[in-house]
Amino acid sequence: MAEHSDRVAPHVDVRRGSPTAEELAAVVAVVSTAYTQESEDARADDSRRSAWELSQRALRSPLRRDVGWGRFGG
Repeated sequence: MAEHSDRVAPHVDVRRGSPTAEELAAVVAVVSTAYTQESEDARADDSRRSAWELSQRALRSPLRRDVGWGRFGG
């Protein structure tokens, strides 16, 4: 895990209950570790699309000749 000198202490706003200092420290440690691991594992897809892939039209499926043209009528 990389150490950063510009870390800011987290702000915890307790809405219910009265956790002890140790409980708050445990929550902050677990969440901070999970966040750090997730941010280190996050990578953008670096695959580049060719000019052909960007300019090609989507291929159309073949026409169904068995349906016929008169399916809108009774």
